[in-house]
Amino acid sequence: QVQLVESGGGLVQAGGSLRLSCAASGRIFSDYAMGWFRQAPGKERDVVAAINWSGGSTYYADSMKGRFTISRDNAKKTVYLQMNDLNPEDTAVYYCAAKRGMPGYYRNAREYDYWGQGTQVTVSS
Repeated sequence: QVQLVESGGGLVQAGGSLRLSCAASGRIFSDYAMGWFRQAPGKERDVVAAINWSGGSTYYADSMKGRFTISRDNAKKTVYLQMNDLNPEDTAVYYCAAKRGMPGYYRNAREYDYWGQGTQVTVSS
């Protein structure tokens, strides 16, 4: 069992930056691939970025490339999402997720085993 707690969300102006953190507790963190997803009101939960167990492989959705960076610190059991050049379309609840026991990264929300409670990111124009 893994518990995930996101933090770092908030209100920011367009063009600003935020850094989200997701702290994990429970089993060995390095056993898990991790992902960040987001969900805006009335929309599906979409992948933002994903990272494999070591941090050596990452994936970004097209609209995040060049603006967002996913990273992890296995010693701290934490995964991060650095978000730069934010725009109002980035407004959503951001969730981190963990998938146990497999190499690689994963883009499909249905593949993940554990989810955090989410953190709200609001970007004003």
